[in-house]
Amino acid sequence: MKPTSQITAGHAVLETVIGFMGIAWSEKGLIRLCLPERSREAVERRLLRHPGVSASTDQPSWVVDLIASIKAYAAGEDVDFSGVPVDLDGVDDFRLAIYDAARKLGFGETTTYGELAKRAGHAGLPRETGAALGANPVPLVIPCHRILAAGGKIGGFSAPGGSATKEKMLAMEGVRVGPAPAAQASFGF
Repeated sequence: MKPTSQITAGHAVLETVIGFMGIAWSEKGLIRLCLPERSREAVERRLLRHPGVSASTDQPSWVVDLIASIKAYAAGEDVDFSGVPVDLDGVDDFRLAIYDAARKLGFGETTTYGELAKRAGHAGLPRETGAALGANPVPLVIPCHRILAAGGKIGGFSAPGGSATKEKMLAMEGVRVGPAPAAQASFGF
């Protein structure tokens, strides 16, 4: 029997400046992260429909730190999530390689699906890489929003708000995606 002071699993919904976000964890690490929604209830529903998410809300110290980091990120601060423990039990080797390669991308750094596949040792599999990222259980910590389609296009995004959310997250990191702004017209003098 584990001592009652040891927290093994739980979840939390947090309010940030960009909306309500949620996390769930196991004794091994983060198992789920929900990107911004308009209501606490929507995040709670999304978290609790996944297997392994516990109703406990007691938080180990690394979770307290993660919550503070998520709030700082949402407020526009440069945050490094690479040290957050992640529990990816049951995830296949291909996705593990893709997620590992994605975690190496820093704040404001982007790459393409094809280049990420190559970095992960799976050159030539950009579509499969996109599918793996679409199943990412912990976006932000595994920064799938930093992966773009060929030619620097935004590409897809499976979080609420779709590619508009991805574009907003990249803009928070100082990354502009899409066509360059039109050149200023001459005033003729």
